[in-house]
Amino acid sequence: MLAALSGFCRSTGKNRLAAATTVSGIVAAGVLSGAGTAVAEETPQTQGGATATINGLKTFGEAVIHGDGGDQRVSAGLFEMSVDGGGTLQTYCVDLHNPTQRDARYQETPWSGTSLGTNKDAGRIRWILQHSYPQVNDLASLARQAGTSGLTEQDAAAGTQVAIWRYSDGAEVDAVDPQAEKLADYLEKSARSIAEPKASLSLDPPAVSGRPGDRLGPVTVHTNASAVTVGTPVDMTGSGVRVVDRNGKVITSAKDGSRLFFDVPEPAADAPEQADGGGGTAQLTVQASTTVPVGRAFAAESRSQTQILAGSSESTVSATVTAGWAAEGAVPAVSARKNCAKGGVDISTVNKGDEPFTFQLMGAGHTIPAGASRTVTVPLQEDQAYDFTITGPYGFSRRFTGVLDCKTQGAITTQTAQLRNEPSPATVGGTTVDTTDLAATGGSAITPLIAGVAIGLVVIGGAVLVVLRRKETETTD
Repeated sequence: MLAALSGFCRSTGKNRLAAATTVSGIVAAGVLSGAGTAVAEETPQTQGGATATINGLKTFGEAVIHGDGGDQRVSAGLFEMSVDGGGTLQTYCVDLHNPTQRDARYQETPWSGTSLGTNKDAGRIRWILQHSYPQVNDLASLARQAGTSGLTEQDAAAGTQVAIWRYSDGAEVDAVDPQAEKLADYLEKSARSIAEPKASLSLDPPAVSGRPGDRLGPVTVHTNASAVTVGTPVDMTGSGVRVVDRNGKVITSAKDGSRLFFDVPEPAADAPEQADGGGGTAQLTVQASTTVPVGRAFAAESRSQTQILAGSSESTVSATVTAGWAAEGAVPAVSARKNCAKGGVDISTVNKGDEPFTFQLMGAGHTIPAGASRTVTVPLQEDQAYDFTITGPYGFSRRFTGVLDCKTQGAITTQTAQLRNEPSPATVGGTTVDTTDLAATGGSAITPLIAGVAIGLVVIGGAVLVVLRRKETETTD
């Protein structure tokens, strides 16, 4: 069995609870620089792709996780997700001991924004995905390669998930079914490293800025789709912004490698002077229909276990870019991306203006000189929710929200919970509890601890009320 990987499966349930209680609040980032701010525009931390809602575990068998706290029997196999705009995804879990929240929303995410970004064996997981079920749906052939007498879909899914866990979580885990276990052993021993797949659709950079009268950009399209639909930009200031190519021709469709520009007209000479000083913002969304590449990671918008793509139907994917402009002063373009290698969120800023752009983030001031760019990494604790808003002159405002989920957890729980169409209840201390939001592939050991802490807090609260009432009675007397 593969030994535990360095940095994985080392947190205990107690440590996880301590982290959750100390960072459960949202981290807010304030703002400097500038006159007049608009309502913050929420911006995703990814550069595009598929957005989907998890439906549950669909094809699965069983596995046993071995740990210091004993053995845990869990369901293991393929999840299904429904894509916004149409399409279905099949995924495996790469975050064994985290819970899966029912109906959690997921976004296609670079490996660098998940635990895979710091996992030297992430490429082996992609090899497993490409050489096993459901990519290989000839189960007789797959069984021969694995040296088994035969495989059902449930065996194939369970064996594949077990092999993935050995690399994603460093878990000591075995499939219950002997045929599934043989498949897991074959996949683990045969796996070779393959590079991370590219996004199904992304725009680079995700934010641009400049002067009115100029073409802002270029913004390069990256996609595996044959064609991309370019929508009409949402011009927040009514200045007549268009999306054009390098020659100034309006663009309504694009392909991989296409370069887009925002054509921002200069204010009319006879137009009354505007309070915003000639500044404004616009947003563009492009969309395509394609199959998402196998091996793409999917991170949840909330605290829910990370998934990796095993199969995709024709699905709707999209990407968004923002543009900002001003006639004078600082002209910032701001974007954000999770950076698990550095344990935080990278806030990247480009200032195309003629004055410095200054803002505050986590209590520290930052100044981007005119014509310069800079990336600031905001350090966060694991599982920490964040909510950053950066504003600037002429109504500029960008808001970034999310949860930092960069590590797998190695705590073994004594309960098995399932996320299916009809979730099964688990028992803790003889009491039946609702496991609707627990992982089908092993709940977190934090669950009974949270219950204990909650009960303790209720008891403490009751005691405090009794003391206060006694004091009040004594005072009255």
